[in-house]
Amino acid sequence: MPILEVRGVSKRYGKNQAVDDVSFFIEEGETYGLLGPNGAGKSTTIGMITGILERDSGSITVDGIEHSVTNRKSKSLIGFVPQELALYHDLSARDNLRFFARLYGLSKSEARTKTEEVLETVGLSDRAGEAVSQFSGGMARRLNIGLGLLNSPRLLILDEPTVGVDPQSRNSILESVHTLTRGGVSVLYTTHYMEEAERLCDRVGIIEAGKIRAEGTQRELVSQVGEDDTVLITLDAPGERVLDVLRALEPIDEVSSEGTQVRLLTSNARDALPLILDTLTRAGAGIRSVEVQEPDLEAVFLSLTGKGLRE
Repeated sequence: MPILEVRGVSKRYGKNQAVDDVSFFIEEGETYGLLGPNGAGKSTTIGMITGILERDSGSITVDGIEHSVTNRKSKSLIGFVPQELALYHDLSARDNLRFFARLYGLSKSEARTKTEEVLETVGLSDRAGEAVSQFSGGMARRLNIGLGLLNSPRLLILDEPTVGVDPQSRNSILESVHTLTRGGVSVLYTTHYMEEAERLCDRVGIIEAGKIRAEGTQRELVSQVGEDDTVLITLDAPGERVLDVLRALEPIDEVSSEGTQVRLLTSNARDALPLILDTLTRAGAGIRSVEVQEPDLEAVFLSLTGKGLRE
């Protein structure tokens, strides 16, 4: 059973159809990326999943429980980390966590125990007694994620958790997410950094104008839009003489050469590469180097939406 299942969810504001028949699911321990340009419907979708917004139609279940704005049981299974920091800057990291743990309904002893556990998870145990006002942006972001872990959620929603942080802090946050999913937590992740989605997400849903335009692993999305892998092979002699034998190979869609470099397009370079190299060797070609360029999510996103992720 998926931890989160969204089925045919819609939301309208007046004449604006913000979310239109959106469906997807997230398995246990899976990181699912919800990507879309500004105004695509991500925030409204997240609002309905967190139970902040009432949906017009459709259904949402969390760990098999029907979810709504009034269902405290399903809400208790969700941890939400918004873009804006939800911290008291004059309190220490430890006091922030204990305060919010009590709001979650934990007893004093449970709050103390869970606070120390979360501090360890987000890598702030050594700074736990310091006021948040003394923290860097990255440290504050990590503590903000910690707030979403206090209720031991089955589903953690991270809404652009690395905005405005330095590369080192971003890497620390991404490693924390990896640690959580290895522990069985499911993650719904939104970001405007495509490299984060490529690094973190097991599957991605691309939303635009309120609709899910495509969904799947990076390889599946690339296949859906028909993007080919590129194989660049540098030979020890001009490549024109091997073009005919390469064109005869079934996995190859297109072949060209410039000087000693041969460029091939194929739907799956990993599967085709052994055959390509064997064919070149049999043709007596000396191979100096091989480079494989797989289409990335950015190329898929542009193809589907006509926009960049940060637009």
